[in-house]
Amino acid sequence: MEGKEEDVKVGASKYPEKMPLGMARQTKDYKEPPPAPLFEPDELKSWSFYRAGLAEFIATFFFLYVSVLTVMGVSRNPNKCATVGIQGIAWAFGGMIFALVYCTAGISGGHINPAVTFGLLLARKLSLTRAVFYMIMQCLGAICGAGVVKGFESGAYESMGGGANVVASAYTKGDGLGAEIIGTFVLVYTVFSATDAKRSARDSHVPLLAPLPIGFAVFLVHLATIPITGTGINPARSLGAAIIYNKAHAWDDHWIFWVGPFIGAALAAVYHQIVIRAIRFHSKA
Repeated sequence: MEGKEEDVKVGASKYPEKMPLGMARQTKDYKEPPPAPLFEPDELKSWSFYRAGLAEFIATFFFLYVSVLTVMGVSRNPNKCATVGIQGIAWAFGGMIFALVYCTAGISGGHINPAVTFGLLLARKLSLTRAVFYMIMQCLGAICGAGVVKGFESGAYESMGGGANVVASAYTKGDGLGAEIIGTFVLVYTVFSATDAKRSARDSHVPLLAPLPIGFAVFLVHLATIPITGTGINPARSLGAAIIYNKAHAWDDHWIFWVGPFIGAALAAVYHQIVIRAIRFHSKA
């Protein structure tokens, strides 16, 4: 009997039980980085700070240019079957986010969205100084991008709605707000998950290109919510189109495209940091 027990012990050591994928022990050391300071005056003296802001400006400019121009192409043709349709619009938004996040992630983090910046700020991933600067540059880039589209489309721009976000007549403002909150939650939660350094260390055997799931999340959210609000989930995108279009009905619902995304981003930050990552707000004394 004792011999059998010994054989079992030797066999267990020689042939250890395999853990399911994603549940294996962490093979790389990981140390949680300290939270970013709320104010960091030294950033204002660094060229990398302004370079990152410029990257956000350029990225948001191209994002609005390509995406709104795609919307105009669909809107101006009465025969939707002859255009890329809603699916094409969704691909334009999602594809541009994939490409632009890939290009700017190493410079600014590739936010391209004040809601994403706000969520990362709540998680203490960047300082308030940098967050405010990013949001300003994102909004300016969006305004310039939408302005270039208006220059190309001239008179047709206003008759086609200018790509501005409004709540569809079949839905209430509450419906629009809910759609923006949920859509932004999906996006920001994907951003947190795709850029989680601890996950990268734990699952180093699983290749992950972070911009891909982020862009795909934008694509899927657009498919779901274009019929409701035209899909904002990005206050800079909504602001840029509204300012250049500048019609009363575009401003009537504009608050939804700031309040909704910021609430969604805050919920995603809380969910990921407290529930998924279980990071405490304060350390033990």
